[in-house]
Amino acid sequence: MKMALRLARQGLGRTSPNPMVGAVVVKNGVVVGRGYHQKAGGPHAERIALTKAGKLAKGATLYLNLEPCNHTGRTPPCTRFILEKGIKKVVFGMKDPNPRVKGGGAAFLRSRGLEVVQGVLEEECRQLNQVFIKWIENGLPYVTLKAAASLDGRIATRSGDSKWISNEKSRLRVHQLRNQVDGVLVGIGTVLKDDPRLTVRLPRKRSNQPIRIVVDPELQMPAKARMFSEPGKIILVAGNTVPREKKKAFQSLGVGILSLPVLKGRFSMRALLKALGKMEITSLLVEGGAEVFGSFVSEKCFDKLVLFFAPILIGGHQAKGIIEGPGFFSIDKALQLREVELRRLNGDILVEAYPEK
Repeated sequence: MKMALRLARQGLGRTSPNPMVGAVVVKNGVVVGRGYHQKAGGPHAERIALTKAGKLAKGATLYLNLEPCNHTGRTPPCTRFILEKGIKKVVFGMKDPNPRVKGGGAAFLRSRGLEVVQGVLEEECRQLNQVFIKWIENGLPYVTLKAAASLDGRIATRSGDSKWISNEKSRLRVHQLRNQVDGVLVGIGTVLKDDPRLTVRLPRKRSNQPIRIVVDPELQMPAKARMFSEPGKIILVAGNTVPREKKKAFQSLGVGILSLPVLKGRFSMRALLKALGKMEITSLLVEGGAEVFGSFVSEKCFDKLVLFFAPILIGGHQAKGIIEGPGFFSIDKALQLREVELRRLNGDILVEAYPEK
């Protein structure tokens, strides 16, 4: 099962909206076939591993981190292929949380006389596919908030200067994070101040370019923004009262427009996430700015926090903090964090944490 998990991780950032799955075929204690799901629409891990095993699959055991599918989606049911290949025993880590197939694969194989064992390294299997689990069960993307700040919690100086707070190793880690998600989101304030590209730029590695999403209630997006010169899809989240002609001007450039209601100059982040989930955006990296961060934190609708702290002090009343907005009124109402982990990235300190459920 550990081998299946290692194989599955090779699909990180490539399989959405499908889960990451690895498969291993073992016969007489010897691995005779292995594979992993590489992209949505492509062959599933089971089919790849069993095809590699060939005739040796007959009477063998198949190990998977996820229950085999028993329905027709972009590809045929894997359970049928398992039967055709003569597998004797199937061992998997976690049940498929998809309401269409929950329990279906295991029950079908048992009904055909196969031995089926489930729940092996289940927690590790669930952790691997936490993005898929949240989206398939709730229809919402898995949200990671990311920021770089000084040790005193400033993301820019009083003049707005922020390049570069974090070091090169931290910035490389940010590109790795972008490479693993479906979408990267910023507010229009960040675009107007920094003019970011929001692309993945990794050395010697084929990159996955996520959808770039800009929260822009009044549709202030500059027509000459750098991201328009970069390949990939862009979505502008505009207020539903923005004139249609203004929206059409961007749509004629191939830019997607998502219209949402605006209340007191803000969107509901929960409504935004629901809309993105319907677009099969299963994972989202939120890179700022402080007002956008404040909205996600105050609505308690994020799943992970990633902060890069640089060994500098900025200070000043006018210097931006990590989180703006109304904030919490008292300490007992503040958002508690769990599973806090610290790591050094040269001189920077990387903090990863999760909000209390």
